[in-house]
Amino acid sequence: MDAAGAPGWDQVVTLHGRVEHALARALQEHHRLGLSDFRALCALEAADEGELRMQELADAIGLNQSSVTRLVARLESAGLTRRAHCPKDRRGVYTVITDTGRLVRAEAGPTYDGALHAALDDAAADTAVAPLVAALRP
Repeated sequence: MDAAGAPGWDQVVTLHGRVEHALARALQEHHRLGLSDFRALCALEAADEGELRMQELADAIGLNQSSVTRLVARLESAGLTRRAHCPKDRRGVYTVITDTGRLVRAEAGPTYDGALHAALDDAAADTAVAPLVAALRP
């Protein structure tokens, strides 16, 4: 093992950072949408009935409970989601994607995809991470 803990881990971290930065920049520039916001809308859209419990959403997008609560508040303020109580457990809170949220996700999807492909194309030119890029692509 190397100093980072596993062979090649530094390259994984480098590639991840580059791609995340490119995705975040593109979504913010073209849609005024954060990367976590977009990922939350994607997770909600894919969920049964477009709704997830707060903890399920946190797990789906890799945030802690506090961060997902702030994120959902932002999405609600923008009209992209709404909160709903669980009919079986009134303490349970769901966040539900709205029609506006679905529209924003659909509009931002091609930007995300384009930025992802461009970031991977750029990374493929770097010999330090090119093998990782090749492994990620079909």
